[in-house]
Order: sequence, then structure tokens, then C-alpha cells
Amino acid sequence: MAEVAATVVDLEHYPEWWPQVRAVVKLGPDTARVLCRSTLPYTLDLVLDAVSREAPVLEVAVRGDLDGWVRWTLSPAAGGTRTDFAQEVVVTGALAVASRLARPLLSWNHHRMMRGCERGLQARFQ
Repeated sequence: MAEVAATVVDLEHYPEWWPQVRAVVKLGPDTARVLCRSTLPYTLDLVLDAVSREAPVLEVAVRGDLDGWVRWTLSPAAGGTRTDFAQEVVVTGALAVASRLARPLLSWNHHRMMRGCERGLQARFQ
């Protein structure tokens, strides 16, 4: 579980295993700017601030194109670590307007991004 926790809190290296995370710039010891782009031609510009870096709950506050929080909860599982990802965010800016009209398309795009995360983490630990 410690190895998975170390990977999840190491935002600077997300692009190595999560294809949709295009760039990360460390802004401070607990803050990073993250650019994400899934299938649609739109890049999310986010600033993440660490709230909890201690397993089993790893959490960041999110601001920018999304405002809210993202949380990973880790637990032991047969042969490895279970990761549960949760988020509560509000969409802002132009994306908020688009979400009213294109919710199914944006949901599909988000699902593809999260599938990239899942596959990337699995590959990293196999």
C-alpha cells in the first residue's frame, strides 16, 4: 500500500503513468498546476493543493476549471492495494456552459480519462 500511496501523492510524475495528465508543474511543497486532456479537444487547467498526504486517505483541493476536491482511499486487497477514487467538483468557466448542453459527451470524455488512470496504475504495479 505504501508504494501505491507514494505514486498517488507524487503529482509531478503523473504523466509517466496517466496518459491524460499532460503536464504538471510544482508550485510549492503541497501545490501543483496540472493540465489534463482526455479525448475531446479541451485541456483542463487545475491547481491542486494537498489536504492529506497520509494513507489511507489522500486528498487534494482542486481549483481552476474545476473547484472542489479529489480523494483517493487506499485499502489492502488480495495481492495488492485497492484504490477508490472520489471527487466532488463544480465545473467553472466555458466548460460549465458546455456541460449544460453536452453532458453525455463530457461524461464519456471523463470516463475515458479515468479509465486511463486505472490502466496506468495497473501497468505501473504489474
